[in-house]
Amino acid sequence: MASRRPAQTAPYRCTECGWTTLRWVGRCGECQQWGTVVEAAEQTGITRSVAPVAPGATRVARPITQLDTTDAPRRTTGVGEFDRVLGGGVVPGAAILLSGEPGVGKSTLLLEVAAQSARAGRRVLYASAEESTAQVRLRAERTNALHDELYLASETDLATILGHVDQVEPQLLIVDSVQTVSSAMSDGMAGHPSQVREVAATLIRIAKDRGIPTIIVGHVTKDGTIAGPRILEHLVDVVCHFEGDRQTSLRFVRALKNRFGPTDEVGCFDMTGAGIAEVPDPSALFLGHGDPEPGTCIAISLEGRRALPVEVQALTIASSSPNPRRIVNGVDSARVAMVLAVLERRAGIKTSDQDVYVSTVGGVRFTEPAADLAIAIAVAGSVRNQATPRHLAAVGELSLTGEVRPVTQAPQRRSEAKRLGYTDVIDNRSGTLSGALSDVRLRVRAKPGDEAPGF
Repeated sequence: MASRRPAQTAPYRCTECGWTTLRWVGRCGECQQWGTVVEAAEQTGITRSVAPVAPGATRVARPITQLDTTDAPRRTTGVGEFDRVLGGGVVPGAAILLSGEPGVGKSTLLLEVAAQSARAGRRVLYASAEESTAQVRLRAERTNALHDELYLASETDLATILGHVDQVEPQLLIVDSVQTVSSAMSDGMAGHPSQVREVAATLIRIAKDRGIPTIIVGHVTKDGTIAGPRILEHLVDVVCHFEGDRQTSLRFVRALKNRFGPTDEVGCFDMTGAGIAEVPDPSALFLGHGDPEPGTCIAISLEGRRALPVEVQALTIASSSPNPRRIVNGVDSARVAMVLAVLERRAGIKTSDQDVYVSTVGGVRFTEPAADLAIAIAVAGSVRNQATPRHLAAVGELSLTGEVRPVTQAPQRRSEAKRLGYTDVIDNRSGTLSGALSDVRLRVRAKPGDEAPGF
């Protein structure tokens, strides 16, 4: 008869998912995160202490219909595109997390936000744990972000940063970044999950208690996710991601989480030598210039709630190779391959013996299905050597049967296209791909010398 062994309490636990183990390991066996397995605290149980709420207490539960929200008005940051993403401005006591790739311009953007807030008469404390005050001052001189109400501190200790908060009494706090600040109340070096959790929780508690809007910079991992424990994103009120291509100066700020506004807004910026500049109407950045040429078509992309015209360009060259090349830039290569197959089978436009190059203008990425019809028209125009007129735009998704399907928020795309001067919009009202190409043919005048006029 087997003897019963006493139950053992797992002494180690993962701070991310709660997985337990009898011995320490470097990587969690459940969520596969590194460095998150720590020694678990002894289970001592929960002691309940019930006490009545004192009369006149400020934190008394009240009916939701009796709560007043006028004591938390939004404050503009002075940067309109950033305010658009936040839902109109920052809310007192809000905790905002801004993440992005290294070198994308997070510090430059926040320095501009700090300078504009200081010019509006609000005192700002910028705590940089990655750069010295001299380095931040040099960048501020270059970007014209100097102001007496903007205070700088270069500290990596959380207690010292809180001391600066007590001394300066700011109306906006910026901490750059949470992964480089450490607290003596938690073990481990800066950037450890327990340190990130402790630093973020303390900063958020200070923001809530004192009504100070706090912007925290967060690093990202190699796969683009925010570094540190996932609880960091749950604690903050707003999560913004700053993204952009290093080859272009265009930058986008997207809201991934927003307790005070929508999450489908996008802010557009242009990174210049003198700092970062807002781009309220980025339409001109994604369009070509000059006379229309064969192989171009305007598509209407949707970035959040903002409709943007994007020029799709295609180039086809006869090839003797058994495997013609398919080179794409800014569009989805799988969708381009599908569009080429639909073009050849449903519209009779042969591309299997030609090299095909498809790209967007301005470095913008246009990977949604709404680009299918514009890609098809651009490729057809290149094969037939026909230029699409500038006043024509195309919006539609192609199915394998050649049907032009409607896309999301099609009325908004059409209205924005007409507002920008594109009077003819080819979309799902054409029915099929052949019908869409016929509609384009009616609006195109053949160039002199063309052997095959029309699409």
